[in-house]
Amino acid sequence: MAIDYAARRRYRHIDKFLNKVGPSTDPEFVAGTPTITALEESKVLVIGAGGLGCEILKNLAMSGFKDIHVIDMDTIDVSNLNRQFLFRKDDVGKSKAEVAAACVMKRCKDVKITPFNGKIQDKDEDFYMQFKIIICGLDSIEARRWINATLVSMVDMDNPESLKPLVDGGTEGFKGQARVILPTLTSCIECQLDMHAPRAAVPLCTLATIPRQPEHCIEWAKIIAWEEHRKDTILDTDEPEHITWLYEKALNRAREFNIPGVTYQMTQGVVKNIIPAIASTNAIIAAACCNEAFKLATTCNPNLSNYMMYTGDDSIYTYTFEHEQKPDCPVCGNLAKTITVNPNHTLRQFIESLGERPEAQLKKPTLRTESTSLYFQSPPSLEEQTRPNLSKRLGELVADGEEIGVSDPAFTIDFKFKLVFQA
Repeated sequence: MAIDYAARRRYRHIDKFLNKVGPSTDPEFVAGTPTITALEESKVLVIGAGGLGCEILKNLAMSGFKDIHVIDMDTIDVSNLNRQFLFRKDDVGKSKAEVAAACVMKRCKDVKITPFNGKIQDKDEDFYMQFKIIICGLDSIEARRWINATLVSMVDMDNPESLKPLVDGGTEGFKGQARVILPTLTSCIECQLDMHAPRAAVPLCTLATIPRQPEHCIEWAKIIAWEEHRKDTILDTDEPEHITWLYEKALNRAREFNIPGVTYQMTQGVVKNIIPAIASTNAIIAAACCNEAFKLATTCNPNLSNYMMYTGDDSIYTYTFEHEQKPDCPVCGNLAKTITVNPNHTLRQFIESLGERPEAQLKKPTLRTESTSLYFQSPPSLEEQTRPNLSKRLGELVADGEEIGVSDPAFTIDFKFKLVFQA
């Protein structure tokens, strides 16, 4: 593909890195046209077109990438307008991916951005195989775990093109992180899961009897009301109908106890554990992510190895370290993860603990040993058949050191745990 050098005046700041060899460039780096062409032909997927995604799309377009794809299932809400700068008031209710793509292409006319309005889970492996780099700007741990497991499962050792680098960014208020994951070669998101511990749970007695905050009413709707009224339906926090149902139940609960403040946006935030985003943090983390994507596409400098954390609440501080791959990682490892348990606890207590343990965070687990089924969440017939096991002690159901298989409908993989009894 011939390069239009007149059009590349926009990228003269980038070409300073691409037109000459530097002290840290890869040995195979070729300065000039070959690298510029490789950059322009790199097909990149951005997952998420929210606060982080808007910054990433803008940065990629200004960094010389010409073939960008973006996927997001959300529509624009008025609350997004204070930080998701590609959107305007007239865009409220429209697809985030479509509006973001159109806005960037209007400014950068030589860039093609293809939007997809939908869930990442609706796309198959062939879809993800077409991209050179995948960049995540998600606000959901579950979605990160899903794409991580999918990219690891795609790797074919006989086909180097099947390894798709994942650049993941995340922000929480004034804190954020950027990381580079080379599936099967480096630490993956599941290896690092214990760094994203779930928030402390509100006691059930408070939710059931004396809620004091609007968040308590929302948690009540999610944990108690859903179980009572929609037990056979798996709660999908990305499904608008499910969020609306929870919001209406929480609102009625709040009115009953004269608690103001329950809104649809708050319901989304509590159910998905979303911490309000800050525009400056998004900008910093997005810049770090796009810097890594640029280095991966051009080999002009070594990529991050492999985790950068940032905090800006007290001062501006960054720290980079290499997170090690775990042999017992359920996604990229080959050993069962060891969990210490109390043999006198019931199976029900163990299942509840899987949602709270930082290394597991499984909400609807189905459990089995090599020889027997411990508990099935569905179908109803199997749930009823295995339900008596919930009240039995772990010591009655499994042996000390025995491995169990655990599956969860939110993930594409099965988890293996080795249960070690407390002395």
